[in-house]
Amino acid sequence: MTARGLIIAAPRSGAGKTTVTLGLLAALKRRGIAIRAAKAGPDYIDPAFHAAATGARGFNLDTWAMPPSLLDWLLAETARHCELLLIEGVMGLFDGAPGPRGRTGAAADLAARYGVPVLLVLDVSAQAQSAAAVVRGFCSHDPDVRIAGVVLNRVGSDRHRVLVTDAISLLGVPVIGALPRDDTILLPERHLGLVQAAEHDDLPHRLAQLADLAEQHLDLDAITALAAPVKSSAAQSSAAPPAAVALPPPGQRIALASDAAFTFVYAHLLDLWSQAGAEIVTFSPLADEPPSESCDVCWLPGGYPELHAGALAAAERFRHGLARFAESRPVHGECGGYMVLGEGIEDADGVRHPMTGLLGHSTSFAKRKLHLGYREARLLADTPIGAAGTLVRGHEFHYATVVAAGQDEPLAELADAQGQPIGNDGGRRGRVSGTFFHAIARKQAD
Repeated sequence: MTARGLIIAAPRSGAGKTTVTLGLLAALKRRGIAIRAAKAGPDYIDPAFHAAATGARGFNLDTWAMPPSLLDWLLAETARHCELLLIEGVMGLFDGAPGPRGRTGAAADLAARYGVPVLLVLDVSAQAQSAAAVVRGFCSHDPDVRIAGVVLNRVGSDRHRVLVTDAISLLGVPVIGALPRDDTILLPERHLGLVQAAEHDDLPHRLAQLADLAEQHLDLDAITALAAPVKSSAAQSSAAPPAAVALPPPGQRIALASDAAFTFVYAHLLDLWSQAGAEIVTFSPLADEPPSESCDVCWLPGGYPELHAGALAAAERFRHGLARFAESRPVHGECGGYMVLGEGIEDADGVRHPMTGLLGHSTSFAKRKLHLGYREARLLADTPIGAAGTLVRGHEFHYATVVAAGQDEPLAELADAQGQPIGNDGGRRGRVSGTFFHAIARKQAD
């Protein structure tokens, strides 16, 4: 089976990409179509919603952080197991990091590399015929990116819809759906984006509502007809999973923290580790579970420990078990996991909660500051991420602030997407390491 692909993109964030994507995924799955979804760029939250809507694990495609061989393999593997692949864009269609053409992280990179057409979602809540000028600009901006159709979002009335549709139709671009203004379909948000999929007790009902909305207001047949076969650069990719191109498995048996406080781990890493022969053994710190003694490495992913700091502070079996594990085996924490490895976390109300103390720093969510962007890390020591000197690409996205740095040795030297030095990050002590940096893949020479 070789999938056809379609990118759901928009001129900006907040235009309705996720609403349209989830509505389409749920409606097309309801029709019995074998459908999968991917997210352009670095994102943990949207792929979990994609997975809930499709019943298949969502994944990411990031042209800045992932080498082309990994992108090709991920897309080829997915195309072999579904009929239709919907790729949700990130921010605006052409938004990415400055850099070589095709390696910016923008959704447009994927459209150009793989010949995947774009369904453009337009928020027309504050305009009418001027929307046609926006579409004209997007159609002409890059000849390698094809705008195949438009969905209007937040339409105020039938007259409003007709005004916008008539203006856009003069460009030869079909308008194949128009969603009304309806705040009841909005998904709740928090500081890092949408409230996580697993936290919605009514998520099946919400997805069913979005499917109903798509069936009522979007031309599903026309939208599926827009999709095009993925170009051969992905379809002819090597069948061998490039685990070493991403991150090699950090161990043979990996103890992975997994619960409401530890959710941010990239699907491609878990899949590639498993395909390389590693076994992933999950445990829940919130349930006061320690890592299994049968494992040879422990990984604490990111998430929302600041929302569960009291429960984590009270989880004595977890804390004692993790300390015992770290005496003889590596323990690594990313972002939220790194916060838990420190001395303490100050929650949003300014209350300090003691953490594991395996590293010397302390963090605060009360003293909030946004840290956001692509990062390239040069590792300063051997860690579960890689050997000393390895260059790893990923990103940073958190509001927590380090309020006490401690005395640990730094883990990595960081640079931003343009190669500008940011400074040292993270800490390491004995077999324990951690950093706010989320790793996606090793850097390869262009």
